[in-house]
Amino acid sequence: MAFSRAQPVTYQNPAVPFRGLIPGGLQEGRKITIKGTVTHSSENRFHVNFQSGSSDKDIAFHFNPRFEDGGYVVCNTKQNGCWGPEERKKPMPFQWGNPFELCFLVQSSEFQVTVNGSFFLQYSHRVPYHRADTLCVNDCVQVSNITVQAAGVWAACGSPVNQTVIHTVHSTPGQMFLNTIIPPTVYPNPTYTLPFFAAIPGGLYPSKNLFVSGSVLPRAQSFYINLRSGSDIAFHLNPRFNENAVVRNTQINSCWGSEERNLPQKMPFTRGQGFQVWIVCESGCLKVAVNGQHLCEYKHRVNDLRAINTLEVGGDIQLTQVQT
Repeated sequence: MAFSRAQPVTYQNPAVPFRGLIPGGLQEGRKITIKGTVTHSSENRFHVNFQSGSSDKDIAFHFNPRFEDGGYVVCNTKQNGCWGPEERKKPMPFQWGNPFELCFLVQSSEFQVTVNGSFFLQYSHRVPYHRADTLCVNDCVQVSNITVQAAGVWAACGSPVNQTVIHTVHSTPGQMFLNTIIPPTVYPNPTYTLPFFAAIPGGLYPSKNLFVSGSVLPRAQSFYINLRSGSDIAFHLNPRFNENAVVRNTQINSCWGSEERNLPQKMPFTRGQGFQVWIVCESGCLKVAVNGQHLCEYKHRVNDLRAINTLEVGGDIQLTQVQT
């Protein structure tokens, strides 16, 4: 997904362990900045992982400061559950109890890492970096802010450049292909009339991302986000506050299918509070994240993804932004 260059994605005070989608995955020129403080605990290390999906079997870049033997940082890559050779870097740039700013910049051949504004290391890519679509942070660290800057905005941490079309290489078994990502249509009008409809240019396809943000009304009963294919609803996301549930379903020929309600966490939406929803299309499913945390996966029930070309939002919310 090519974000509006003026609006990076920001997670404020996320809970640790943190796991959140990187909308559109890693791309050349994308910058991820983490601000936090190293906390005193029984753990003597923390880590930042750029990995593929919710599993930790495939980690493109493992950044792991360890407060032992004088302190050092381990960098590594895990493929199919197996770690590669470690790379170690001294001196340790982090201190117990001290705040830090950690910046990762994705370059064509390596990650460049700065700590507190100073260059620290570079780590050569061992796997195609675009496969990494999830950021994980864990252990002895408290995070105050995570910012995911759009690709093409920064040539180096702190050095702005211009770019309007992003090219990324995607791989599937037996082939490589080039995908041109067109910057999304942004609807920033803060006075939306609901229900709100927006076209999805080109329909859905693997790597396509959608973004919806708003605020839940104080006495909300429910709201919904629909991805439509003509009169059918390919994906229905329906938080229901009286039921404390987030219902997912598909409607074809005016008939609803079987509901999905199971969640790996508690209800992520709260009356009277804001929310951010990302929907990421993959070849076999849709992935949904709320406020930076993975919520669910939903297997496609409508196979013609390109025909899913309309986003609908309605219910008991105030809508503040939509990107398609």
